[in-house]
This record gives sequence, structure tokens and C-alpha cells, in this order.
Amino acid sequence: MDAQWEYKMFTPCRNTNRGFTLIELMVVVAIAGILSMMVMPSYADYVTRGKIPDATSNLAYKAVLMEQSFQDNLTYVGAAACIADTTTSQYFDFSCPVVSATTFTLQAAGKNSMAGFTYTFNQSNVKATPVVPAGWVTAANCWVTKKGGVC
Repeated sequence: MDAQWEYKMFTPCRNTNRGFTLIELMVVVAIAGILSMMVMPSYADYVTRGKIPDATSNLAYKAVLMEQSFQDNLTYVGAAACIADTTTSQYFDFSCPVVSATTFTLQAAGKNSMAGFTYTFNQSNVKATPVVPAGWVTAANCWVTKKGGVC
């Protein structure tokens, strides 16, 4: 008997195929799908919260301009910060719906992906969020920055 033939006859077969089975791949895809379903809503809220400072910081800046105008002219009427502004921000339009000699209200109304949000600020330093989209809670005394009315 040939030694080489004898070795092949009594040596156990070795499976040299390497890789994943279809079931293993399907399990991985299912787990990835479940994780993405849990993560995507949180990420969307995170992105929305990241756009809110665009409104609040611009309102605060415009309020400073309004006060400077009042110091110079003893009236809020005609202040440059009260001119409708649709170009400064990609997500908010700024306006001054209420203005008189002694009072003003600045407003940031959401547009594009921030539609449904409205932030206001007045001469008494009252910050408010009178309008928010579904799932968010309004607040009368602060700027809402998170779901649930968190300021």
C-alpha cells in the first residue's frame, strides 16, 4: 500500500470553506435594523435641538440692537433690528410683529426643517416659545430647547 494513499484514507476531512452562513448574515441585518429604528428618532431630535440656537442667539442679538436704537432715539420705532429678515438664518425668519415707541416683540418663525417653531423676545426680557411642533411642549417664560418643555 502506498503511504500517501494511506494518509489520505485515514485523515479526517477538513472543511476549508470560510465565511458566514445566510442565517448569520440575516441575524446581523435584523440587529442592525432594530438598532437603527431606536437611534434615528433620537438623532433627529438632536439635529433639531442643534438648530434652535440659531433662533435664540439671533433674537438676543437683535434685542441688543433694539435697546441701542432706543438709547439713541428714545423710541423702538424705526429700529434696524425690526426690519423683516429672511436671509440671516437658513432655519428661521425674523420679524418684529409688535413695535411702538416703548415696546417691541421680536419673533423668530421656523422655516424649512424648523417649521412649526416660533420664539419671541420683548422689551421686558420675556422669552417665550408660543408655538412648537407636535411632540414638543410650549413654554411661556423661556425658550424651549428640548422636547417636554425643557428650557
